[in-house]
Amino acid sequence: MTSLDLDKVERTFAAATDMTVGVEEEFSILDPRTLALEPRFEELRAAAKGDRLLHEHITGELISSEIEIISGRGADFRDGLERQRELRRELFAHVAARGAALGATGTHPWADYREQPIIDTEHYRRVEEGLKYVAWRNNTFSLHVHVGVRDADRAVRVCDRLRPVLPLLLAQSASSPFLDGRLTGLHSTRTQIFTRSFPRCGVPDAFGGWAAYRDYIDLLLRTSSIIEFTQVWWSVRPHFSFGTVEVRICDAQPTAGESDALVGLIVACVAQALRDVDEGVPFVDPPGRLVEENMWRAIRHGLDGRMVDFERGEEYPSAQIAERLLSWTAPVRAELELEPVVAERNAAQRQRAMIESGASMHEVYETAVRETRASYAEEVRA
Repeated sequence: MTSLDLDKVERTFAAATDMTVGVEEEFSILDPRTLALEPRFEELRAAAKGDRLLHEHITGELISSEIEIISGRGADFRDGLERQRELRRELFAHVAARGAALGATGTHPWADYREQPIIDTEHYRRVEEGLKYVAWRNNTFSLHVHVGVRDADRAVRVCDRLRPVLPLLLAQSASSPFLDGRLTGLHSTRTQIFTRSFPRCGVPDAFGGWAAYRDYIDLLLRTSSIIEFTQVWWSVRPHFSFGTVEVRICDAQPTAGESDALVGLIVACVAQALRDVDEGVPFVDPPGRLVEENMWRAIRHGLDGRMVDFERGEEYPSAQIAERLLSWTAPVRAELELEPVVAERNAAQRQRAMIESGASMHEVYETAVRETRASYAEEVRA
């Protein structure tokens, strides 16, 4: 019998505040000389015990060569982002002082997944036991954004409206063109090996409201499909502990500026979806097969490809994604004073361009790690 109390979940959402913001960023832990993955999470977290703030905001994410920094609940976008910026600076200083480096692309270009130990926690022991190879293969790094939404029914309906937006955010965020020492031909290899492999992952069905979503979770619990709600890894989900809508589709970002802009764009999308729900703006849930078409295009071609506008029945250049999302979210962005500055080329495009110009994979990754260190560790307060 599960200990998950779904009535308590409803109470958590009933007490939630709209538009609080939390940020979670996953980094690879590296040998600064070779840039190979190093399994030092437990050591680095233990060494942070003297810094209570930092220690409380460091967490693990499956493998010992990965470390995650979490902002906690910010009152709004600016507060959440400033909390994260301060924690980033502390994390990078902490890691550097102990002779390690951090990377921030969706995959490590050449690491052997068979050499990466799983961290020793009850949760991840359960994940490993339940998934085996699927868990072992998942050496990936991502960006998650939480936005507070009061009322569980509103939260589920916001998730529904974000389903067709997920491929657009993925294409914008793509930063993982390498895996196993190869240029994969994909722009987001992270998505292929995580989202396409894990159960209950990727683009969820449209549930229509909390009642159907609750029935779904209850069924999973009663049939021992899951033990805790975090085993539902959808790319957008209502987070039962925080009373938020959590967007989980994006690759990690090599620079702080790119991460900040993407967080702003995601917050704007959640806010606009919430506004549309509250105002009853007409919306027809697109079939999963259509959303999946754009998901594949995002994985394969990122911003270099073309997406499908299913309402018009025509393609458009993926380079227009940011413009389209900014146009849709213009009403709420004006009120929230959100103006994310989205780069013209994403990380996958930059990495692929370096390869095409003759750089080696090691040189490309070395450049990305250098950009990461410079931007996350030394960014100026806004």
